[in-house]
Amino acid sequence: MQLFKLYFTPALLLLILSCFSQSKSLPVMSEGQMTNSCVSYAQILLQNITDALLQGTLFHGVDCTTKGVELYTETNTSSVCAPKGSTCSGIAKSEFSQTSCLTNIGEDLRHYYKLLAKHPDRLLGQTVLFSLRQFMEKCFPEFLPNDLASEHTAADRSTYDERLTLCKVLKGFQVRAITISRVIGYMNSGEHTK
Repeated sequence: MQLFKLYFTPALLLLILSCFSQSKSLPVMSEGQMTNSCVSYAQILLQNITDALLQGTLFHGVDCTTKGVELYTETNTSSVCAPKGSTCSGIAKSEFSQTSCLTNIGEDLRHYYKLLAKHPDRLLGQTVLFSLRQFMEKCFPEFLPNDLASEHTAADRSTYDERLTLCKVLKGFQVRAITISRVIGYMNSGEHTK
């Protein structure tokens, strides 16, 4: 009889709690729930990109403010990650595909990581690349490249064309980082599940 009471009481308590508790569906991300830390990492990345664009030493000889933007166009992040009901593109979007959105964001991050990792400027690696890697490790680990070997040494200097390209690419990455930051915040809020 003692054995019966020992197992019956916890089982009864579990049954009662499971019947009366409410559950809430949470967004399932690639490796779990989108967290507030992912929102913070996205914002830090955006701030570091913005700060890097204001650095005179990174683009010496190039007036980056007057140069164009080079966007990565192999993904559809802007359209796929548009919120439900948005009409930004002129077409009302009725659904939001979280999986497709996260895949596009991950591909964007991987592209920029590989591209920026090849640049010789150490300042870029200490700010933008560092925050990008942290963001990817915590929120998009499956997209983080693990086969990168630095092609440059600390003594390498970038050419004018490399600095010009970096300027344009960083401006494009800034635009994409704004989108990513907003989308991560949108998914964190849970609005996409309503």
